[in-house]
Amino acid sequence: MLDKERFAMRAVKWMRWVLLPAVVVIVLAQAAPALASDGGPDPLIRGLNTVWVLITAFLVFWMQAGFAFVEAGLTRAKNTTNILFKNLIDFVFATLAFWVIGYAFMFGSTAGGWIGTTGFFVSPAGAQDVAGLPLMAFWLFQLVFAGTAATIVSGAMAERTKFSAYLLYSFFISAFIYPISGHWIWGGGWLATLPIGAGFKDFAGSTVVHSVGGWLALIGAILLGPRLGRFGSDGKPKAIPGHSISMAVLGVFILWLGWFGFNPGSQLAADGLNADIISLVAVNTNIAAAAGAISAMVVVWLFISKKPDLPAALNGTLAGLVAITAPCAFVTPAASVVIGLVAGVIGAYGALLLEKLKVDDPVGAVPVHLMNGVWGTLALGIFATENGVSGLIAGSAEQLLAQTIGILAVSAWCLLCGMVLFATIKAFHGLRVSREEETQGLDILEHGAQAYPGDVLV
Repeated sequence: MLDKERFAMRAVKWMRWVLLPAVVVIVLAQAAPALASDGGPDPLIRGLNTVWVLITAFLVFWMQAGFAFVEAGLTRAKNTTNILFKNLIDFVFATLAFWVIGYAFMFGSTAGGWIGTTGFFVSPAGAQDVAGLPLMAFWLFQLVFAGTAATIVSGAMAERTKFSAYLLYSFFISAFIYPISGHWIWGGGWLATLPIGAGFKDFAGSTVVHSVGGWLALIGAILLGPRLGRFGSDGKPKAIPGHSISMAVLGVFILWLGWFGFNPGSQLAADGLNADIISLVAVNTNIAAAAGAISAMVVVWLFISKKPDLPAALNGTLAGLVAITAPCAFVTPAASVVIGLVAGVIGAYGALLLEKLKVDDPVGAVPVHLMNGVWGTLALGIFATENGVSGLIAGSAEQLLAQTIGILAVSAWCLLCGMVLFATIKAFHGLRVSREEETQGLDILEHGAQAYPGDVLV
């Protein structure tokens, strides 16, 4: 009997110390999200990264409101409905155009590095993950960038463009111009694989998004001509103040917030080392914005108007944000200060240069997005460091050459397409409203509605 009891006690101990831990290990192994059964990515990490990218996409989408407020605030009250309507409708058109053909041109299988050829009418049916994300999440994130490129153009062409003409060029920008040059850089095209340095680099879009929108804005503003009364008979510029600095300030704060989706979201992941990278990107983004605001304010205060100018500081903030967009993952915070300081100066003096050239840009879209898109892209080649968290490339003469080639290629593409697009619209449809419409305001004659009816104003 004692032998049986001893045997039973030993069996219980064996089960307690050997069998039970083995069962626990097996259960945990089955429950742990190490790898999907098909050998795919960790589903927990995939879910985390998907949520991160979707949230940042929502932030970038919210930038549409920021652009709307900045543009409306820096223009006259009689055109407010028109400005707000355009900032709504360009994203509507971008959504459909990017779904039908834009995404395919940008991210489809490359044809010689020049254009994508697959992925039209984007659908989740049978789709594989892209960059470790569900196709639909990746598509939505890329869509909001396409919408931003189209929106930039409206600011430089504000207060004198036909609404119907705006619909036409918004569609073609989102469907054709932006995706093809984007394919060269983000779609595995010829600039991304350039055998110089590490190839052309643009982390979040100083060139892909901002310079493209800026070049098209410049061409549109030139072909439109200046607003009535913007330049006197002697050629000297006359200020046309916006109607609501409050709207403009709120718009800049919305854009600043949205940029925390624009830049960190471009890492497309938040797990592991990605967490360090997106943290660096967020810090660099914020620092460059602050530096841009300071330098623009100081330059205008000391050398231009002799007064601290709020609109100049607002555009300086945006200039710093645009400039840091390309190099934000490759540079140190100290370099971000320099990039932002230079950006603010470029924004301030860029606006003066346009005035000397008799180019009317009501909101400063060209100095902010084009000039600082170019500067930020070059800054990557100058300041990139392997000592940063990302450790991807280092600034060098070769990398600077690669950046320069990319800038020249994209500028040539946008200038050619912009001239053809706007000249065609101008010749066959008309680009500018009549003198009467411009005088009375686009709200009344283009839309039959006023943002500020008389009883409200009284």
